Amino acid sequence: METLIATRRELLIAPLLAAMPTVLAAGAAVAAPDPSMTIVKLPAQLSWTAPPDVPANSVENAPLWSKPSAPGLYYYLVKWHPGYMSAPHWYEEDRYCVVVSGTWWVTSGAKFDPDSTVPAPAGTFVRRVARTPHYDGVRKDGTEPAIIAICGMGPITFHNAEPGTPGWRKL
Repeated sequence: METLIATRRELLIAPLLAAMPTVLAAGAAVAAPDPSMTIVKLPAQLSWTAPPDVPANSVENAPLWSKPSAPGLYYYLVKWHPGYMSAPHWYEEDRYCVVVSGTWWVTSGAKFDPDSTVPAPAGTFVRRVARTPHYDGVRKDGTEPAIIAICGMGPITFHNAEPGTPGWRKL
């Protein structure tokens, strides 16, 4: 009798299991967001560019929404490579930053002193208060670039706290 029950159970489950790959494949093909409602940019679709007048492999930007030079909300990614930091500077508006990957080294002040920076690992939130000098980047002993998502209200202007010097520093 037990053999008969097992056989009936197997007979009932077999068609369901046989249909499972078709159901899963069909579900995957339908699961795409409407691009007029949900815009998705995969990492390979991001356009990374270096700002003008910076060394190769020092810092790069990838725009996500608008740009900092335009009025209104902007959102972009910054990638600092090991051995480079920004010069002390400030902006007119607050900037809201989240470390996406790597470790970003940050501090406040108008005098460049990379030893005063503190680590901000992936997942850290940093708010840059308007009109306060700061600088950041990745120390030269860093093993990977740091990628930071930055959001704020534009237009912004980079105000170098050390006029006449480059906006970046090689460590």
